Amino acid sequence: MTGVESPAYVPGHGLLKGRTAVVTAAAGAGIGGATARRFLEEGARVLISDAHARRLKEYEAELAAEFEGVSALACDVTDEVQVQALFDAAVRQHGRLDIVVNNAGLGGTSDLVDMSDEQWSRVLDVTLNGTFRCTRAALRAFREGRQGDEDGHGDEAGRGGVIVNNASVVGWRAQAGQAHYAAAKAGVMALTRCAALEAAAFGVRVNAVSPSLAMHPHLVKVTTPELLEELTAREAFGRYAEPWEVANVIVFLASDYSSYMTGEAVSVSSQRA
Repeated sequence: MTGVESPAYVPGHGLLKGRTAVVTAAAGAGIGGATARRFLEEGARVLISDAHARRLKEYEAELAAEFEGVSALACDVTDEVQVQALFDAAVRQHGRLDIVVNNAGLGGTSDLVDMSDEQWSRVLDVTLNGTFRCTRAALRAFREGRQGDEDGHGDEAGRGGVIVNNASVVGWRAQAGQAHYAAAKAGVMALTRCAALEAAAFGVRVNAVSPSLAMHPHLVKVTTPELLEELTAREAFGRYAEPWEVANVIVFLASDYSSYMTGEAVSVSSQRA
């Protein structure tokens, strides 16, 4: 199948003007980095984080050369102290917190029969437990009213807010060598649904995106050309997604255009099952 060319980049429309966002795993060319850039283009202030401090500072400098309102703080989502410091910093720097994008995740390929406890636990700790820690910190901030009502966002008590988690289509479907990652991403979907029900009481929406194949340099390093070709061939358009195409869906879920959506996992792919 011949792949369809990627569409033209979509310019910003001010959909997130005046809001403050935290984006995890945002140091570079993947979905997190694309989301940070898209949010800035849509008028948000963005605190980016990543466990890789050097790459994070480099990307902060790159974004700061083009946009105002970007800052960075290194954070390992497996460390509760660092997670709490990240959310405290967002409120301290900008006086509010409106949007959280939990993008941090860790993959790997190993057949279950040969998988070690350490391999299993590491993927689960970053991908699922890390999303839990950040979601918990965000919900506590939202419940405590640590947002303002600038630009009409949130009610008079400062309640409201949006969380967008990064899941994966492998949370729905099976893929050999991905038992740990699939289990973690299915857990992210379940966490999203449960958190959404609880958070609705204080005006917070919680949704997830579930991409399949979004190309970036790190993926090329950890995936064989044969597997990338196979995965690409499964896609309806015969091509992988650009990271910014996934980021566009995250923008939608973070914006008022999705005001009645919560507890959803939106597939950014034709390959849900």
